[in-house]
Amino acid sequence: MTMIAKDTNTSTQQPIWLQEYIDSPERQAKLYKKTLRILMFSQIFGGAGLGAGVTVGALLAQDMLGTENAAGIPTALFTLGSAGAALLIGRSSQRFGRRAGLAGGFLAGGIGAIGVIIAALTNNIALLFLSLLIYGAGTASNLQARYAGTDLATDKQRATAASMAMVSTTLGAVVAPNLVNTMGEFANSISVPTLAGPFILSGAAFIIAGLLILFFLRPDPLVVSTAIASAQKNVNTETETNLKSANINKKGVVVGAVIMILTQFVMAAIMTMTPVHMGHHGHGLQEVGVVIGFHIAAMYLPSPLTGILVDKLGRTTMAVASGVTLLASGLVAAFAPVGSMPLLTLALVLLGLGWNFGLISGTALIIDSTHPSVRAKTQGSVDVLFALSGAAGGGLSGMVVAHSSYASLSLSGAILSLVLIPVVIWSRKTQS
Repeated sequence: MTMIAKDTNTSTQQPIWLQEYIDSPERQAKLYKKTLRILMFSQIFGGAGLGAGVTVGALLAQDMLGTENAAGIPTALFTLGSAGAALLIGRSSQRFGRRAGLAGGFLAGGIGAIGVIIAALTNNIALLFLSLLIYGAGTASNLQARYAGTDLATDKQRATAASMAMVSTTLGAVVAPNLVNTMGEFANSISVPTLAGPFILSGAAFIIAGLLILFFLRPDPLVVSTAIASAQKNVNTETETNLKSANINKKGVVVGAVIMILTQFVMAAIMTMTPVHMGHHGHGLQEVGVVIGFHIAAMYLPSPLTGILVDKLGRTTMAVASGVTLLASGLVAAFAPVGSMPLLTLALVLLGLGWNFGLISGTALIIDSTHPSVRAKTQGSVDVLFALSGAAGGGLSGMVVAHSSYASLSLSGAILSLVLIPVVIWSRKTQS
């Protein structure tokens, strides 16, 4: 028989273990730290699953389809799959907790990676496209893990907490692209196409990440934070009424979403076509792996510092910094000599850094603007748009380069990134 405890200030009854967390700030702080540790460990594997697939996805599609116009399709498909998965993960997390949502996404991503390998073996284009869609679920979990880190954070810890969950992605995401040659050789040794080799690493990494979340993310941070918020909400009727009307700040969510969507679109467009651009000008797979590795490192490695800056300097200040950094990236990519590895690397590092600034500042704005009772569902909905913007950027990038040039694509991204500045000005006027 389940024992229950009753809060003297409310008619709501909770299990004893949950009531102990509600009543003890010390237990909350310990669970917050434990949650971050579990998320950081799982994200090492999640990052490896992401990095390996991103590096060779465009090259695999180009090889199987025999046309450069299709090079952007893999990014479009797995980001489209990420969009659908983000919605499902957000809603299942709101209903069942972070553990169910995140673990399910990672495990589905692993199944998708296995499907890509089978598609490459059988030269089955339909299976390749379907598998890339499913593979996107791993990407969705990889991104939504940053929200789980903030569930038990205080107001002044939110951006820092999100960044800590992201930074551990760096280790796996940087190492994986540099293993593409090794995985390609391993794939050949077992009669699997070379470009499918990195997806062997992706599948294993996503499955391990999912199992870590499933078995060790206990107690569930969202379940605990929602119970704490409900207890605080019911302290008196006046507070309850005020909180019900303030469950979501729509303007704050819109601004955070726009920041994230624009940075994702620009990043996905330029990143997707960089390996193809390098291949056209004599760069080998190893060099592509190095550039993408630096890019992904810049996407995640600065996260702890970015989180501190977002908490200290403000969300909108760092959003402007994101736009300026993406502008610089587009200009460097557009005007760099085609054979220059250092300048291409610099462009992709700036691209990752600008994305990092935008993602963490936008994430913090969305968390600030939502109550735990609706937070996971709102976060999932925003991440749908975030993923769709990546799908659009990746899908359009191949067509732009095919009909124009990589330089034109990079310049377009640079100009588009400037839209962030009027968005921030509008948000500041709204706050005033």
